[in-house]
Order: sequence, then structure tokens, then C-alpha cells
Amino acid sequence: MDLSTRYLGLDLKNPLVASASPLNRDLGNLRTLEDAGAAAVVLPSMFEEQIEQEVEMMDRLVHQPSDAFAEALSYFPSSAAFPAGVDPYLELVRKARAALDIPVIASLNGITDHAWTRYAQLLEEAGASAIELNIYFIPADLSLDGQAVEQRYLDILQAVKRATRLPVAVKLNPYFSAPGHMAQRLVGEKADGLILFNRFYQPDIDLTQLSLRRDLALSHNDEIRLPLLWLGLLAGRIDCSLAASTGVETGDEVVKYLLSGADVVMTTSALLRHGPAYIGELRKHLENWLQGRGLLLDQMRGSMSQCKLRSPDLYERANYLQIMESWPGPTC
Repeated sequence: MDLSTRYLGLDLKNPLVASASPLNRDLGNLRTLEDAGAAAVVLPSMFEEQIEQEVEMMDRLVHQPSDAFAEALSYFPSSAAFPAGVDPYLELVRKARAALDIPVIASLNGITDHAWTRYAQLLEEAGASAIELNIYFIPADLSLDGQAVEQRYLDILQAVKRATRLPVAVKLNPYFSAPGHMAQRLVGEKADGLILFNRFYQPDIDLTQLSLRRDLALSHNDEIRLPLLWLGLLAGRIDCSLAASTGVETGDEVVKYLLSGADVVMTTSALLRHGPAYIGELRKHLENWLQGRGLLLDQMRGSMSQCKLRSPDLYERANYLQIMESWPGPTC
């Protein structure tokens, strides 16, 4: 069955993408993902803070105080011997491109303007097929208004687009006051794709230790509805690729996202739970679903988006009213 897809101008053999996760640091896992049917892989995010911290640590180790014993200095190799900074990530990009026949998308998470632009250039030189901007920005400064937060996203995109010729996707969060308008503004600044949505990791409180917990909580399929809503509203109405993310646990979520209008469907949590080969199960489920209904992928994609429905208000307020009225009440 033909599942071929285009995303960010890249030709993919199907719409399943292994999104950024710790699994994707390992070449063996990347090969397993490709063999199982992943159409593209997103490497783990390159964090500016982590890179700068590693560089500073190496500088402290190598450049000892002037009163250090001379023989102690010989214990430390030259700084060139350490894989600190950005070099290990760039090497992962190079090795992944050499080992795989599918596109390798780099994920970039920066803080300073210099990092966004310089690292984007380095990723292009290393051979990345595209760049995903993972803009993890919590507006904790209470003086920042919504316009300033939106402008930050736009400024980052503009800087990266000036620095590289690679296609660039922006990983959006769902907290903008008008997500559709923000999507339009990003497309106006030449975003090649939008990923719905970035799943921010919030802290929890450990009641025994009275400390903040920062453990990784994997997504579940009940989180699909918000990105499903906005994909259905945006599909066919903005001129860029759309990627679905969050809550992909089974093949059913893949089908639903494609029906709403996603060009590709990304998953991390399911692969962390079941292993990289599980992406083959998701692909097989999609094939079986299409074959069972005698449909082609292009026929079903977006068929449940707002612009394709006979009653487009089902995505809006009328749907809310119908849901409330349909509640059966207590069963006892």
C-alpha cells in the first residue's frame, strides 16, 4: 500500500515519525526504527545550557589555578581530547545521516539569539535534513504580556530562517490566546511546518520529601483531544506542513490524527514504553485500517478536518452544547 507522504518538503515513505527521545541517541535504535518502518527520525534536542555547562566544566578541569602543582596538570589531557560542547551532537547527526536512508531531523533548543543561529548553521553543515525548533519558553516574568511572548517565537524563527537553508518546523505549545492566529503569523515568517503540540514538563510535589519532583511523565492517549482539535481547525487553511504530537499510544491515534489533517504523526511515549520496533505495529494498524475501508491515504487525510465537514461548527461552540446536552446524568 502506498503511504508516501511529504513533510517539510521531504519525501517520506509513510506518515510515521519517531520524535525526539532518549532512544534516538543510539545508532542501533535509529536503525531499528528505520527497519521497523519509521519514515523519519528526530534526534534528541540539543540544549544550549547543556552545551555551555560542559564547556565550562572542561575549562575548569583543564585550566587549573596558577598555584597548582605542575605534575598535577599532566593528569588532564588537552581540551581537544574531550567531546565537550556541541561536537558530540554534530557527530550524532553525521553518523545518523550516514547510517540511515530516511531523513534525520535535528531538534534545537536555545536561549540566546547567538545559539539559535550558530547552532542552526552547524546542524546544516553536519548534514541534518531539517531543523525542529523546540521553543521551551515558560513566561515566568509576570511583566511579559502575550504580545511579547509571541514576538519571541517569531524572532527565533526569523533568526534561524536567515541562518540556514534547511526546512524549519516550529514546535508550538497550546497556551497562546489565539493559536490559529499565531500559526498564521509563523507561516507568514516562512515556517515550513508546525508541530502540535509541545508538551511542557511541569514539576510535581513529593509530599514525603517536601521537594519538587522532575520525573518524566509519558503521555497517554487521552491527551490527544487538544491537538486533534487544532489540527482539524488548521488543516487546509494554512500553507505549511502539520505534524501531530502527544498521546500517540496505539494505531487508533495515528488514524485520528491523519483524519484531522496531519501530514505526519509523531510519537515518543509509545516507543519508550514498547521499544523502537513498536513503530512497525503503528504502521501495520494504519495499513489495515485503510485496507479495511478501501481507502487511500490521500483520500482519508484531512477528511474530518473542519473545512471538509458538512457541519464545520462541530469543531466550535455548537459541539460544546451538544456534548453537555448528551450527558445522561447519574446512573444510580
